[in-house]
Amino acid sequence: MRAPGYGEGQPRLDDDRMPVVLVVLDGLGDRPVPELGGRTPAEAAHTPVLDELARRGASGWHVPFGWGRAPASELAHWAMFGFADVPFPGRAVVEALGAGLDVPYGVAATHAALRTSVADRGLVWLTGRAARSDADDALALLEGLAPVLEDHAATLQPIGARGEALLLLDGHPEGAVTDSDAFFEDRHPWLRPLPTRPVDTPAALVLTDLLLDARELLLAHPVNAARRDRGLPALDVLTTKWSGTRELIPSFTANAGVAGGMVTSTRLYRGLAEVLEMTDLHLPPVPDVAADLAARVDAAGALIAEGARFVHVHTKATDEAGHTKQPLAKRDVIEAADAGLAALHDLADRAVVCVTGDHATPSTGGVLHTADPTPLVVAGPDVRPDAVSAFGESHAHGGWYGTVRAAELLPLLFGHANRPVFLGHRATPAPTLALPDHPEPMPPRASTGLVP
Repeated sequence: MRAPGYGEGQPRLDDDRMPVVLVVLDGLGDRPVPELGGRTPAEAAHTPVLDELARRGASGWHVPFGWGRAPASELAHWAMFGFADVPFPGRAVVEALGAGLDVPYGVAATHAALRTSVADRGLVWLTGRAARSDADDALALLEGLAPVLEDHAATLQPIGARGEALLLLDGHPEGAVTDSDAFFEDRHPWLRPLPTRPVDTPAALVLTDLLLDARELLLAHPVNAARRDRGLPALDVLTTKWSGTRELIPSFTANAGVAGGMVTSTRLYRGLAEVLEMTDLHLPPVPDVAADLAARVDAAGALIAEGARFVHVHTKATDEAGHTKQPLAKRDVIEAADAGLAALHDLADRAVVCVTGDHATPSTGGVLHTADPTPLVVAGPDVRPDAVSAFGESHAHGGWYGTVRAAELLPLLFGHANRPVFLGHRATPAPTLALPDHPEPMPPRASTGLVP
């Protein structure tokens, strides 16, 4: 401690602010599985690294939007990053930015994809999507949609090689439109786009006509005729989802008060880094989950050394394992992930480290994502240990944090990092999640003794 300032009784405080590292194991949460002895994959996995983090830190349950509401990854992250009260621009915008496309502001945007289908009972049912081997056919079909796009004043930019694209409706600033992609293909047919709120220029009406016209063209297109002759399913439906509009959004630094960085692996997270103006250190994923995560934790340290005070590390491997509906496979992936997180122990000596999931992806049953709790563990120099000594849902339930929502996560972590925002002190025009690192200083003026 330093001596008090003139006329003050409290000593000057040492600056012991720390960085924060948030590791998200996508889809980590699960449900009890009979073949795992009634345990979840995380409970059944051998996780010595995460168990030790639990022993030296504090635990709880992460339930991003409360009980019963199954989140998508992008919305869970949006809230985890502190933007729960800021309208999400739509995953179509984020994915396109992550793919390196130029997405204009103020134009309705949607993610379009070529799909296979079957007509039954007067409805169209989706049956599949373009395979990697369909790249040439998919590109030719997307290019063949030019007359339909021209008729509806729309533009289309391909994303990748599997018949995906960014579809823009020029002249329509409002992209609040429901999905035409059924998503749950065995339960819902191809859906009609509908506006999600009243608008003067209903993009949903234009989109409906565009998709119906595209269907007619695709059914008759020579590429699909040739596919049928080869015994391949026709890519005869264009679906849309994740609609929205790119608008001006506060940067992560403006919203949180500190500089943020991301170790990204997919275009979704590259897009989030772009939208929120966070430093993006991109590492393409490798099949070896342990090696992949070890490289990402090392990269997090590099971002901290370069000035980031919040770093997000993510792996999709746990979510992908859950979607296989093979509980043993998910258990094995969690064990591999644990080995790749060994360096977190050194990081936790000088930073606040958090490991959790963005949602639950049950490895059994007929659901995709659920609101089942995902384990949450936090360790760091100033984190008081609780009685939890192992990682997993049932263990974390006994932790001090109880149930934590996504919007509460960063304030919790910044508090442990000696960066709590001091309510009542106004250093920035809008409230921040942490004590801001660089509030705007008084401008120079020679007459006051302040010289540029």
